[in-house]
Amino acid sequence: MRVLLRNPSRTLEVAGPLSVVALLRRLEIERESVLVIRDGTLVPGDAQLDADDEIEIRPVISGGSRGQGTRS
Repeated sequence: MRVLLRNPSRTLEVAGPLSVVALLRRLEIERESVLVIRDGTLVPGDAQLDADDEIEIRPVISGGSRGQGTRS
C-alpha cells in the first residue's frame, strides 16, 4: 500500500494487507497522535487496509483560542 505521511511529508510503500494498528506499529507511530485517512474518510484502528490502498497519516493538531474566558 502507498502511505503518505505528513509533517514531514514523505511517501512509503508498505506491504499489506494490515490493520491500521499494525501499520502504525510497524511505522513506530502512536495511534493517539495521528489521523488515518483512506479515500477522504477517517479509518478506525481496527480497520483492515488492503495492499492496493492509498493511506494518508496526518498528525493530530489541537489548539484553542486565547482570551476566551473571563478573569476575576
